[in-house]
Amino acid sequence: MFKPKTLGLWANTDKSNFWEILPKIMDWSNKKNIQIHVTEKIYLHKKFMFGNVPKIDSNGKISEMDFMLVLGGDGTFLSCARAVRHQNTPILGIHLGDLGFLAKVTLENIFQRLDQVAEGNFLIEKRSMVKASIKKDEKKLTLYGLNDFVVSSGESHRMLISEVFVNSNRVSEYRSDGLIISTPTGSTAYSLSSGGPIVAPDVDSLVITPISAHSLTSRPLVVSDKSTIEIRFSNYNQNILFITDGQLHETLKPEHTVLITNSNFEIGLIDFKDSDYFQTLRTKMGWGTRGDGNR
Repeated sequence: MFKPKTLGLWANTDKSNFWEILPKIMDWSNKKNIQIHVTEKIYLHKKFMFGNVPKIDSNGKISEMDFMLVLGGDGTFLSCARAVRHQNTPILGIHLGDLGFLAKVTLENIFQRLDQVAEGNFLIEKRSMVKASIKKDEKKLTLYGLNDFVVSSGESHRMLISEVFVNSNRVSEYRSDGLIISTPTGSTAYSLSSGGPIVAPDVDSLVITPISAHSLTSRPLVVSDKSTIEIRFSNYNQNILFITDGQLHETLKPEHTVLITNSNFEIGLIDFKDSDYFQTLRTKMGWGTRGDGNR
């Protein structure tokens, strides 16, 4: 049973309740003899009043942590996951807002769960990340996401014409407001709101979901995560917006090509024996409940 001795603290510093809970986390870590390291964003914040706390001043330092403690919403969790990437440091998410799917632990049970982690009483749930390779002029851009990649027409609000190939086989020419390529983790995010399916995290797959398709025959498609998805825009004459996890933005030209595959590593999410993915669906999203509130 592994008992952690170090943790890295990653947080949404704009949340007032983070600063309210932080002194209690520091006290807890001292009692458990677990050394906290904080990101530079936290360390340099005017509200941070703790001296002699080590900093995480590079992504590489994350590999030295036994786990990352993330306080915020799903956006904060996603940014941490991209920083962790292949470094095998598991993540525990504490949700500070109203709706969170990745950050499963709430402030009400934070120390109950942290005590379990300190005692080594936890599981590691593996989640796949997705990789995009973009041939952009003379450069090759590589991006990683935990939830999804999105291509859209951006501010032009024009119909996007994108041609999709899976393993070099032509799938379709999509005429839509955009396309979402999501992991199972991301299937409950933007893809779901655009009509895509919920995919359980242990199903090795990628989901292609058109956004507001201009044809009733365009439907979401689930493919193996061993597939290579290629997106071309040769029949389009406007710039394209490429978005990673709803956070990172790149501008593409019609001649650019996007290749999307599963990455060769997984992110570890700290979970607990009494957690239930489908219970989370019901609780967080009202999944499987009737509109009148009856279950």
